[in-house]
Amino acid sequence: MHHHRDLCERAVSPLEIAAGLEAHGLTDRTAARYRHRDVFALAEELYARTPARPAGSAVAVPPPPGPDTEARAGWTLLALLPGAACLATAGLLLVTEGALGGGARATVIVTGALLACLALRFCLGRGPLRAPEGAGRAGMYACWLLSFAVYGEELIAQVVSGGPDGPWEAAPAPLLGLTAAVAPAAWCAHFFTVQAHRKLTGSRALEEFGAGVRPLLLAAVVLFLCALLPLLFLADLGLGGTGTPVSAAALGVLFFLARLLAAHGLPEPGTVALAAACAVEAAAPALVLAGRLPGLEPLARPVHALVAAGGPGSVPALACGAAALGLLLHASAALSRASAHTHPHTGA
Repeated sequence: MHHHRDLCERAVSPLEIAAGLEAHGLTDRTAARYRHRDVFALAEELYARTPARPAGSAVAVPPPPGPDTEARAGWTLLALLPGAACLATAGLLLVTEGALGGGARATVIVTGALLACLALRFCLGRGPLRAPEGAGRAGMYACWLLSFAVYGEELIAQVVSGGPDGPWEAAPAPLLGLTAAVAPAAWCAHFFTVQAHRKLTGSRALEEFGAGVRPLLLAAVVLFLCALLPLLFLADLGLGGTGTPVSAAALGVLFFLARLLAAHGLPEPGTVALAAACAVEAAAPALVLAGRLPGLEPLARPVHALVAAGGPGSVPALACGAAALGLLLHASAALSRASAHTHPHTGA
């Protein structure tokens, strides 16, 4: 009690003390040394013994996020805005094809991009995707990854074939599909947050809680992927593409996991994963160009082999897929800790 007095005096429930103890490294095995069956039982005694709390205060666990229809409608509407902005921009460009000059079309694209960015900023500031501690440098890396999703495959194709030979042709379908997937991402994050909180309030041991949360995380990722793939396919089909959205799907899962961790007060792992994906994507054309120098030909061979096996899209697919897999493994451990679920959420 002396060592954790500040935690005990601030806590509004034994659950908050249990999460704080776990964050300080206490486990159920440690609690057994204090003659308690688990950390939750130890937290209940600490809560009851704390003298700063008025006598007779209820020892109650705060309820899980309730079905606040107005709040959910608010952040759902915000989550739809980025996709709506991109869809309106793409529709305007298709309708006015041949009627607008290059400058006017560029103005439409820039305006649509700004509107989508503003809508995304509003969306990420509310609801289950809000990061209470910020997302660090993740935004800078996300801009690179989105730009590579639009221009990267053409860049890789030109570099591998001996170029670059000219302007890179844009492929806006991934951008449209990913912005449309913000709403499913918000709902999947909401599902995970609510269900994990219910698991936490109903658990009597840290191991029990962790074992129940890991399948919930996997279910949230699978649900998001099931919503993302049709959106990417429809966006690609609507814009005249014929490619498979593997790289864009991997990027979407990477974004989802990074934001889910940030929403639970853990932005650093997502930032590292995004930075790693950026590094791989930047290294691919750099290695091909470096391989043209005398004696450095072996540097380009892995990229040439990867492109020959899976096409230019295999580079971002590998970069984002590997980063997403590593982040999923980390999230399954980090989000199975009770301390990751004590941050305030607005995803009611």
